[in-house]
Amino acid sequence: MNIEKSLRERLTNSVIKTDEPLQRYTYSHTGGNADYYISVYNIHDAMETIRFAKEYSIPITYLGNGSNLIIRDGGIRGIVLNTLELKEIKRDGDYITSGSGSRIIDVSRFARDHSLTGLEFACGIPGSVGGAVYMNAGAYGGELKDCLVEASVITPDGELLTLTNEELHLGYRQSIVQENGYLVVEATFKLEEGSSSEINAKMDELTFLRESKQPLDLPSCGSVFQRPPGHFAGKLIQDSGLQGHRVGGVEVSKKHAGFMVNIDNGTGSDYEELIHHVQQVVKEKYDVLLQREVRIIGEHTEKTIQD
Repeated sequence: MNIEKSLRERLTNSVIKTDEPLQRYTYSHTGGNADYYISVYNIHDAMETIRFAKEYSIPITYLGNGSNLIIRDGGIRGIVLNTLELKEIKRDGDYITSGSGSRIIDVSRFARDHSLTGLEFACGIPGSVGGAVYMNAGAYGGELKDCLVEASVITPDGELLTLTNEELHLGYRQSIVQENGYLVVEATFKLEEGSSSEINAKMDELTFLRESKQPLDLPSCGSVFQRPPGHFAGKLIQDSGLQGHRVGGVEVSKKHAGFMVNIDNGTGSDYEELIHHVQQVVKEKYDVLLQREVRIIGEHTEKTIQD
């Protein structure tokens, strides 16, 4: 079977690329090539892609905005499915519904522009709505579970489901989306009427805090580690004397120890080695095992699927 030809016949409203470099799609600027990279423009094609992958036993990986992700140097076998074009945002009273491809930052700004409060905390989170639901993203005391009403997902069988907040099992950086291998395609938020000027002032304050503390001028994979109970990951790393420690082209940020920045064509392998080193040092010094928040996916070495 010619996989590319079959995909093009089945997905008439999608962009299909072969042997596509994935470093173009990650904030960390890491990643080898994808065998098949598919960007869909509607939910139907997303469902068809997943059904096609299942029908022919082709591995499939979902890629959002790539902001909290490291892709290994060997790339990803099979299909990489991107839903970033599912980005319509609409309002219905106090509810906002967004496609999974919208940046959560843009949904936060949309809410501000419509004088709706409750999403200010997300004004600096760079990920997509789908990625935010996937990991119950949060910042500055807020998290998605506080205002998310429901999300539409596609199951590994290609079926469309709508799950309520409770059914999503949202916890600290986790959800049933992760556990069951779902693909988020839409999310609805319940907000409250507020003052646009007050909402804007709060967002300006949070943006200032973020820009003053985080290394936003360099490629990175975002916050690398989860917050350990009773500690702050960045403080433990800083107190371990690891700021500025470098592996290849990747360095523990001198501005914020919880971040690792790509300063000189760093690779996925550089990131992984540096992460393991930081975990080892912090464990030895403070007996705290840092758990990754960043996702690491892909192959260490190149392989290909044969048609």
